[in-house]
Amino acid sequence: MAAALAGFAGVAAAQDRGVWVQVEAQPTLGQAQTRVRAYAGRFEDVNGYYLGGGWYGIALGPYAPGDAAALLARLRSSGAIPADSFIADGQQFQSQFWPIGVGAQTAPQDLPQTDPAPEVVVPEIAQLEITQPEIADEQAPAEPVVVAQPVVPDETAREAQASEALLSRPERELLQTALQWAGYYNAAIDGAFGRGTRASMAAWQGDNGFEPTGILTTRQRAVLLGAYNAVLDGLDLQLVRDDATGIEMQIPTGVVTFSGYEPPFARFDPSGELDATVLLISQEGDQSRLFGLYEIMQTLEIVPPEGPRSRSTNSFELEGIDGRIHSTTYAALADGQIKGFTLIWPAGDEERRTRLLGLMRASFTPVAGVLDPALRPPGEDQAVDLISGLAVRKPILSRSGFYIDARGTALTTTEVVDGCGSITLDSDHAAQVVLRDDALGIAVLRPQTPLAPIGVAVFQTGVPRLQAEVAVSGYPYGGVLAMPALTFGRLADIRGLNGEDEVKRLTLTAQPGDVGGPVFDNSGAVLGMLLPRRITQGQVLPPEVGFAVDAGAILGALDAGGIEAQTTDTISFMPPETLTRRAADMTVLVSCWD
Repeated sequence: MAAALAGFAGVAAAQDRGVWVQVEAQPTLGQAQTRVRAYAGRFEDVNGYYLGGGWYGIALGPYAPGDAAALLARLRSSGAIPADSFIADGQQFQSQFWPIGVGAQTAPQDLPQTDPAPEVVVPEIAQLEITQPEIADEQAPAEPVVVAQPVVPDETAREAQASEALLSRPERELLQTALQWAGYYNAAIDGAFGRGTRASMAAWQGDNGFEPTGILTTRQRAVLLGAYNAVLDGLDLQLVRDDATGIEMQIPTGVVTFSGYEPPFARFDPSGELDATVLLISQEGDQSRLFGLYEIMQTLEIVPPEGPRSRSTNSFELEGIDGRIHSTTYAALADGQIKGFTLIWPAGDEERRTRLLGLMRASFTPVAGVLDPALRPPGEDQAVDLISGLAVRKPILSRSGFYIDARGTALTTTEVVDGCGSITLDSDHAAQVVLRDDALGIAVLRPQTPLAPIGVAVFQTGVPRLQAEVAVSGYPYGGVLAMPALTFGRLADIRGLNGEDEVKRLTLTAQPGDVGGPVFDNSGAVLGMLLPRRITQGQVLPPEVGFAVDAGAILGALDAGGIEAQTTDTISFMPPETLTRRAADMTVLVSCWD
């Protein structure tokens, strides 16, 4: 092929002005370098130039105009170059990136005249594909690979009409969006090229040095979209195919790099100063597993609690926003496989994040394969607050509480509701403060969506016996344990150290996480709520000394707030195992979040 092309060039007569056969344009230098190497292996006179607007062109030449036209016709008819390759005058060529170290040629080759060359038979150039490299360990999957995709170059005016007719509706809508962004279009983004769209195209063409025909050529569309996508400069968007996950999509390889597999994720972590992360999601599963992933993702730090969430029968989308990051997660179930992705981007960079997310979603394509769950065996770096290597979102503070009515209204300590961006019951149910009494140290929470607790508190109105056995139900270690624990002790006094009637003194050793939990008597009735440990005049009390706000004081505050509660004056005996079940049914983990 190279010899044949050289022979054709040898018949070119010297001309005063050279032209090129432009065969491709690519939106990134990496893609352009990959494609130009493919052409250089088959042809001579292959050059690569920066075109401006973020685009890089690949061209053959320069040649005399007549020779270039003949070569273009022969190579297009044989399928050696794209059918919409065209003659370029080179005025748009700027810095040359190929051949490496060679300056741009601006005149045709000065070659001797010879007889016309015989018909050139040019084999078709196959689309470039990058395959997975061979690896010694057959069990370890290869890293994701970049798949070079050709970009359609310019065409004649007649070809512009034909190629425009082949545009998909999303592609037509994207052109309207770019025109709107550039200030030329202010109507609906509907993909219909009516009078308004044509007028905006003509206005844009006139302002950018093109003939105002109202029909954009491929090159003009590239220039328009290049300017529109200039915000993405430096992200080096590449179409990446990962056979391990069975996912192909565009990834900003300029700011993230593949770091490994943590099933069900393939991780692309930050490669520079920009704190961005991309996760590919891939696992086998059914609807229940999809829904489980939906719940688990919301416990991770990478999905802040604020943001819209939606879930259908076979897909979900999560958006999380805080002062540090803005993340979006999408996953769908099809043919027994769950596939999706997460984009985590710095907060405040909305235009670039939104544009990037749209391109990633549009390019997301499931392919054959699903991530092997045994790909990464357990290691010493496992931790209860990590899921597949990702940190679980943690609250500012967690304390205990207990349900006081059938709608899920809960009583807890004011200690856990101060300075919270949000409050949850059992980590999943958002709640708000409807009553607080700072003198007693109690707060009443109501879930935003009514709950149906298995058990609710019954407050003891009778006078308990001193030194009677009591128990506190709570989450001593926050959310580390899935169920509440009982801590047994005794009722040391029905008043506080200073004779306070609204406080009971206890002898038991509780943990900070138990604060806000119910204090039970032997009958399973609630004597009060455990209070935080006190420091009195610089003195720290012994660890076995605790205090509970009295049930009578709690009932008075609830009644004043219009909240009903159940009561009893019966004192009996309940076996410890029965008390344990009752306590678990009504005790709830209360968490304070940023």
